[in-house]
Amino acid sequence: MPVTPAALAHAEDLADFVAASPSSYHAAEEVARRLAAAGFTRLREEDVWPTPAGGRYVVVRDGAAIAWVVPADAVTTTPVQIFGAHTDSPGFKLKPQPTTGSRGWLQAAVEVYGGPLLNSWLDRELRLAGRLALADGRVVLADTGPLLRLPQLAIHLDRGVNNGLALDKQTETQPVWGLGEATDADILAELAASADVSASEIRGYDVVVADSARGAVFGKDSAFFASGRLDDLASVHAGVVALEAQEPAAGAPIAVLAAFDHEELGSESRSGAAGPFLEDVLERLYAGLGADGSARRQAYASSWCLSSDVGHSVHPNYAAKHDPVVQPVLGSGPILKINANQRYATDAIGTASWRTWCERAGVTTQEFVSNNSVPCGSTIGPITATRLGIRTVDVGIPILSMHSARELAGVSDLHDLARTAQSFFAG
Repeated sequence: MPVTPAALAHAEDLADFVAASPSSYHAAEEVARRLAAAGFTRLREEDVWPTPAGGRYVVVRDGAAIAWVVPADAVTTTPVQIFGAHTDSPGFKLKPQPTTGSRGWLQAAVEVYGGPLLNSWLDRELRLAGRLALADGRVVLADTGPLLRLPQLAIHLDRGVNNGLALDKQTETQPVWGLGEATDADILAELAASADVSASEIRGYDVVVADSARGAVFGKDSAFFASGRLDDLASVHAGVVALEAQEPAAGAPIAVLAAFDHEELGSESRSGAAGPFLEDVLERLYAGLGADGSARRQAYASSWCLSSDVGHSVHPNYAAKHDPVVQPVLGSGPILKINANQRYATDAIGTASWRTWCERAGVTTQEFVSNNSVPCGSTIGPITATRLGIRTVDVGIPILSMHSARELAGVSDLHDLARTAQSFFAG
């Protein structure tokens, strides 16, 4: 059936969000920018924080952002409802001494980041984006726009390519960005110009490669949405939309959006889910309410975390790769992710609660479980549950082409995830 005008509007807004978020650092800043425009106060970790009751706040640490809405009647044991997601996506990251090339071509030296589908990056217009650390201590964001391309070898020179393409991660994934000799060019100058600084000012950088094409709605009845970085900006965006809409009633929990970095690498960093960022924020939040450690643990005992990340839709050309019975499909609702080996944190109580939040939002849900012969990935869910002891449920939306440079989602699922997040935040 056709998607609703509200779902189409949500998809277009997500396209804007992804376009503004080519790196995790841009994504964290875009979260903060949108929430500040919605009346949230941006805090700095270096400063003393205000008393939180009745406030709306956001704080950024590197490529991660955490935001929260505190009811006016919050007390020391008011629980939190945490919607967790991640800002990074698999792809490529710029190496040291990044300007390379040969035979008249300028190339960028890149390192594989996470587990991308390498072939999906071929023959696309790509951009460089990230943060630059400058000599005067400033940190600025840079985004070149379309600059690079990984050109595929013509079939005339590789007659067996359609029988299997295997790219060498070192020699066959270095994109071209110009013509000339590497001794006469500097790709950092392109980044510096995009940030309106001088290349000589750059003392360090964290820069990734991103697809430059805008997200698009297409297909019969406008059912599909294709975009880069849906894993996991689709969830980050849903959380932002839901948090903006929060107007806590009396007795409501504290609504928290936690968008972490480095999930694709295992989350072990100061801005990842395995790091201290969320715990640091919650400790300061509850201290502002007058809570000691005991009261905070009381609050955690009644709290919930929704770990939202993408999952696999059944693929019509590869159905045998999926569970033979549990086969979620695009357009049939967000998914509840289940794994017997705790790769996902969902349990029976979490399942029941998820269904309640979906029903309250008027949203249909599906289940996801892996084929026993296909290893299951993991998420920030088990990590957050282990660090904080908060009950956690793993959820998300079904997609195809996961870890591709351009992934495929259902328009209605994207909107339904945001609606369910809003229901979840309400407690």
